[in-house]
Amino acid sequence: MFSMTLFLATRNRHKTHEIQKILGDAAVVMDLTGCPHLPIIEETGTTFTANAILKAEGISRHVGGWVLADDSGLEVDALQGEPGIYSARYAGPGYSDLENRRLVLKKMDGIAKAERSARFQCVLAVAREGKTIALFEGSVKGSVAMKLQGEGGFGYDPIFIPDGYHETFGVLSQEIKNTISHRGHALEQFKKWWSIEKEK
Repeated sequence: MFSMTLFLATRNRHKTHEIQKILGDAAVVMDLTGCPHLPIIEETGTTFTANAILKAEGISRHVGGWVLADDSGLEVDALQGEPGIYSARYAGPGYSDLENRRLVLKKMDGIAKAERSARFQCVLAVAREGKTIALFEGSVKGSVAMKLQGEGGFGYDPIFIPDGYHETFGVLSQEIKNTISHRGHALEQFKKWWSIEKEK
């Protein structure tokens, strides 16, 4: 049985579904898709942490209760850390996940398999009434695939191969991804904190 509602500061339904799946019955997750009156928070920060805080605090000024914000992205060593905080808009405003993925692969063209190291980073910020209460971080190392693989997941999943595996997150099951992913690691920390905090 769901014990408490957690408001997620996103309009990305893929992200909402993934977070609800990982949290299980620890909370019922609601997002911004049904709240068109709420503002779009500009991600003007220079780090994942700064942007997560901006979104969590910004939305928590307009809704009651707990607000969780996720800022995450892919960092590719051969691209000097790009796309990084610009992961969701790497190909430009309004471009799709597929176009973002294709741009990374285009920029990586000719780079050997051994030189394609990368990582997914995630920062979660929890806020209430405009104030950040807690922060959680997670990461997963891996490499950029030579080509698109699979149609599962979202974002850069079809081009990211986590260390210890030979397939991308686009091919691996949701259960495996949720166990080893950057977001999964951060959410596990959050769940431990949440189980204590919600009883206060």
